[in-house]
Amino acid sequence: MDILKNITEKIGNYIVDANFEGANIVLYTDNIRFFREGEAKIKQIVDEIKKRIELRADQKILPPQEEVETKIREIVPEDAGITKIIFDFHRSIVIIEAKRPGIVIGKQGSILEEIKKTTLWTPQVQRSPAIKSQITENIREVLYAHNNYRRKFLNSIGKKIYKEWSPEKVEEWVRITPLGGARQVGRSCTLLQTPNSRILIDCGIDVASTGEDRFPYFNVPEFNISELDAIVISHAHLDHVGLVPYLYKMGYKGPTYMTAPTMDVAALLALDFIGVSYKQATQPLFSSKDIKEMVKHTICLNYNEVTDIAPDVRITFYNAGHTLGSAMIHFNIGNGLHNFLYTGDYKYARTRLLDPAVATFPRVESVMTESTYGSKKDILPPRAKAEEQLLNIIRKTIENKGKVLIPELGLGRAQETMLVIEDAMKNNKLPKVPVYIDGMIWDINAIHTAYPDFLSSRVRSLIFQDKNPFVSEHFFRVGSPQERKKVIEGGPCIVLATSGMLVGGASVEYFREFADNPKNAIIFVCYQGVGSLGRKVQEGLKETTMIVDGHEEKIKINLQVYTVEGFSAHSGRNEIVSFFNNMRPKPKRIIINHGEVSKSLDLASTLYKLNRVETNVPRVLETIRLR
Repeated sequence: MDILKNITEKIGNYIVDANFEGANIVLYTDNIRFFREGEAKIKQIVDEIKKRIELRADQKILPPQEEVETKIREIVPEDAGITKIIFDFHRSIVIIEAKRPGIVIGKQGSILEEIKKTTLWTPQVQRSPAIKSQITENIREVLYAHNNYRRKFLNSIGKKIYKEWSPEKVEEWVRITPLGGARQVGRSCTLLQTPNSRILIDCGIDVASTGEDRFPYFNVPEFNISELDAIVISHAHLDHVGLVPYLYKMGYKGPTYMTAPTMDVAALLALDFIGVSYKQATQPLFSSKDIKEMVKHTICLNYNEVTDIAPDVRITFYNAGHTLGSAMIHFNIGNGLHNFLYTGDYKYARTRLLDPAVATFPRVESVMTESTYGSKKDILPPRAKAEEQLLNIIRKTIENKGKVLIPELGLGRAQETMLVIEDAMKNNKLPKVPVYIDGMIWDINAIHTAYPDFLSSRVRSLIFQDKNPFVSEHFFRVGSPQERKKVIEGGPCIVLATSGMLVGGASVEYFREFADNPKNAIIFVCYQGVGSLGRKVQEGLKETTMIVDGHEEKIKINLQVYTVEGFSAHSGRNEIVSFFNNMRPKPKRIIINHGEVSKSLDLASTLYKLNRVETNVPRVLETIRLR
């Protein structure tokens, strides 16, 4: 059945063009009256076919852009703080970027509706970041610069999704194969297959490894890049998204689905990954051109937004509580034949930065869960206790005239630490020394301020009240080698720098300079991958060799080394167990991945005893049939 023909026949000759934007259907009309009054007819068809349909004005009847911009500025109250108006002519869309998007939207969407009916352009609103970031602006520009290509690309995706469109179609089997990330942390990548579809869930790189096991297994019969229908990404950490630009380099031209903040951060981390490669005198795996290709082909979804990604696969993202925009991915396969939940990394507890992971879903038969902290020993202390321990170490080091280095994952962990430190300084629980932010953390802060709807209710409220904690007077950005030199030569301070495992990045340079002084301290607050410098220091390494000014130099490690458990953005053992205790509905099968072997096996044993359901701990390349 041709779904577009079916819809246009029902509406009649008001429609001059109909195409797809991914799984959504867009109708264009050159009849101004129908554009303004035809929503009831559109809603009737939506109720009938259960697909999202949008009505837009055809380009022929759109007023000039200058005239429309003037009109928008007249309609929208001045205190909305419009910063930019961008026209996507090929899709009849006008994007309004503003400091207060709620004012642009108006009560129950009244202002947007007025803009649409007055100008005939379809308005979309996005928040201006409170922190300026050239990189985030560049990422958005990539989409605007290729909007004609985007229209054609999104239409081709829709054609593929609906090529065998039939509400009654039922599939025969579903299977998954981990290409990486099974019985290990790093290079997460799972292939989901049905008779009709091939979908890649995450595609990461193990940043702590230097061997061939850094990458997922692509050189296997199951994986054929030309047969891939879609890539779906849970969140922006490199062990989940780091290899996606490489797939575009290798010729993949299909869609990648993720949340909007995940797209921004993934592009940023990929650019940083290239920079780190050059600093380490190694050839980058991909170029900025390949990152642009990823952005051009990304389809962004909000939480709880249902969309088809293949003729027999529909997905919904749910908050995972792990990082900004992180998602649990629910797959509805074969029109209800099987429901599979991929948790990605998740935090089933409230943090300062994010609300806890969702545990209620429409239907679930199988779950694949992470097990980073899955062993019986991985009982994380209460967050309040962890914060107190962190502040005590910082206070003691500063009083001792030392410097504190906290190596951070740029996404999530760093922002959580910033919120703790900012709150402590505000309430006089810490001396007010400068807190230096180095690496890509500042740009990721900018992305956080652009997407407050993905943050915890408390932080969201602060941002809406213009009390943004990320722009506190205590934080100073370090943006050049000269500024870094001043920090190193200066007095007591706190430094937050990437990478979190001391694998490349600014944190390694600070570590090299701070390491010899016993007054200084390094505090590990995030997971340290096996083989990383961070793990070795954590385990008692006293000397290491590092490159200084182009030649090798022995570095003595005399600084104080601390690990503060409880700050992890992953669920601890008890949180994972609680998640499955509270999960609704109860799954019939639990699959364990993303954990060291002993932790994965330990968690599988516990979940089996508690839930009496089948548990699997697959190896890499071990296929499990879900249905």
